[in-house]
Amino acid sequence: MTSERFVLMFNLGGIIMKIGLLGGTFNPIHMGHLIISEYIREVFPLDKVIFIPTGDPPHKNESTLIPALDRYEMTKLAIKTNPYFDVSDIELKRVGKSYTSDTIDAFKAELPQDELYFIIGGDILDELISWKDIRDVFKKIGFIMIGRNRLKDNEIMKKINDYNKEYNSTIYYIEGPQIEISSTLIRELIKEKKSIRYLVPKEIEDYILYHDLYLMGD
Repeated sequence: MTSERFVLMFNLGGIIMKIGLLGGTFNPIHMGHLIISEYIREVFPLDKVIFIPTGDPPHKNESTLIPALDRYEMTKLAIKTNPYFDVSDIELKRVGKSYTSDTIDAFKAELPQDELYFIIGGDILDELISWKDIRDVFKKIGFIMIGRNRLKDNEIMKKINDYNKEYNSTIYYIEGPQIEISSTLIRELIKEKKSIRYLVPKEIEDYILYHDLYLMGD
């Protein structure tokens, strides 16, 4: 689904929606992504979570990164049964490196009435200062940070407070369930011809097996 449809879906009648934007390589998307996204949607709460598979991410240089179209199709399959989830191919259509700042500008332009929040994990909190135009990004959108990787709450809150003071940012912290699933683990299991059942939705397992994905070594 392209972002143009979001205008018709969300802004009809001037209804203000709270929308979470979740970017990632989704290489592949797994149950952890889905569980955490649903948790954030209910706890924050959000009216919608839009998954945004990256095209050519500037902070990733993985030899295991499969074509963007496959990652997009798997994301569509994974979320199709959840009416509160959607997917955008906005970054797949972009030529060259895909920056979060450009994506946020595009969504802000098309959804000016809605409240947008960018969802991040605690493990990339330290990377935010390296993002392109991060000071401007903080002025345009709030962030929802989900705690994971067993980072201590007080350490997380200190970093968030430092960001909010220095950049005048708005970062909300949600303590989420600890889901010990990673795309790296799934790729390794596939390469070793081991089961990934229950780590990904059945549709994703079938897609990966049918298209012989992730069988090559790093």
